[in-house]
Amino acid sequence: MSDDSKDNKDNVNNSANNPTSNQPSVKVTDLTPNKGALVGKKTDIQNPELWEFPMNYPLSIIGHEGERESLLNEVKLILGSQFPDFDLASIEVKPSKTGRFHSARVNLYLTAAEQVNALYASLDNAKTVRIVL
Repeated sequence: MSDDSKDNKDNVNNSANNPTSNQPSVKVTDLTPNKGALVGKKTDIQNPELWEFPMNYPLSIIGHEGERESLLNEVKLILGSQFPDFDLASIEVKPSKTGRFHSARVNLYLTAAEQVNALYASLDNAKTVRIVL
């Protein structure tokens, strides 16, 4: 009996180390879930206890290549609809060092986490927005 278990053990090790084997080298059951995974939508605040409202919130919205005017227009539409008191003339649009991309910089006054979640969801759905910092 001990010979059978030894042979079986060798076969398992060989199949894991043999790249031509049809068996996967990692079993799905061996994987552990990521404890840092997002809860809720990807645009939601993950640690609301770290946020203190009301607050001034600087934001840089980087657009896709060659989309300066459409980025500015889309940012104005989003901010104008969500923050009616925001001065749209205060949006600064600057080119990157190479001039390929543009960023719209704003400073918002936020009073609740729901505003942040709604803002990031809208910017995530915007076609001209590449990334938000």
